[in-house]
Amino acid sequence: MTALLKVGLMGYGFAGETFHAPIIEHCGRAMVSAIATGKPERAQTDYPNAMIVEDFDALLALDELDCIVIATPNDTHFDLARKALEAGRNVVVDKPVTLSGADAKTLTELAKKRGLLFAPFHNRRWDGDFMTVHALIESGRLGRVTHYESHFDRFRPKVPQRWREEASRGGGLLFDLGPHLIDQALALFGHPQTIFASVKTHREHASTPDYVHLQLGYEDKEVVLHATALAALESPRFAIHGTRGSYVKTGLDVQEDQLKAGLRPGNPEFGRNPPGLLREVDGDHDLRQEFATRDGAYVEFYRALAASVLEGKPFPVTFQDAIDVMTIIDIAIRRNAEGRRLDFKPL
Repeated sequence: MTALLKVGLMGYGFAGETFHAPIIEHCGRAMVSAIATGKPERAQTDYPNAMIVEDFDALLALDELDCIVIATPNDTHFDLARKALEAGRNVVVDKPVTLSGADAKTLTELAKKRGLLFAPFHNRRWDGDFMTVHALIESGRLGRVTHYESHFDRFRPKVPQRWREEASRGGGLLFDLGPHLIDQALALFGHPQTIFASVKTHREHASTPDYVHLQLGYEDKEVVLHATALAALESPRFAIHGTRGSYVKTGLDVQEDQLKAGLRPGNPEFGRNPPGLLREVDGDHDLRQEFATRDGAYVEFYRALAASVLEGKPFPVTFQDAIDVMTIIDIAIRRNAEGRRLDFKPL
């Protein structure tokens, strides 16, 4: 029987309850062994076999845990991750892993020194539409990609009362959705040469950015990353144009909404995404068709984590990936303040 990765979950708010715990429990390679939370009744009801503890120190004291997952407010990530690594624990940190590239590099160096895993929760590499985009670009069917546009737009005109809307806690769309958009682009195209950013706050009573527009400049293409809380009509999630065709996909990957609704991995409907639209043009050949979207597979993050921790296999989201994403966010903040395009230099 294959061993299960024993996971301790720090935090049982939205991220811990909606994303991490159900994906861990249903991935087939891991189990929620312990949860540290100030809401023990709900956690114990949901995971009766898990040990419920009151704080992070109590979680770290459980020797049987193979990995600690940090699903707490953004401003706590660095200190908690450092403490876990110093205690000799492998760590997964919800995005953003830190609030700066320098802090991400500090954690990376500590993890390397201790021979531990420090993994950013870039689960949207396993969005069905992104996996489809990745495979389509790799196939060459679009030719040489000249323009890639990725949107994560919602309509939330009223500012909710939660820590994600507080600047002091690392709130706002740049830190919330920015890491996913940036990580996906880097996974496809590598490091850009330049970065342009427009980061704004448009909603009344908002104190954190609710509009993010990034342009990553490459020698042969432009990459546009966009997120807003004020899009009442749907924009394409992906729009990709190349020398032999174009691909457009609307609608977000379904896994988040399904997890919120209580649907779990393993259900035949879980991760099922509607198709996109593909047009291929090559001489007289001109084909426009629906293009099937792959099923979303967040469980693959924790399956890969188990294979890495228990079997020593490489983890697909690297230390450098964590640093690069936060470095681009650092540059975007500077670019927005200085009003000019800046060069990207990896840390």
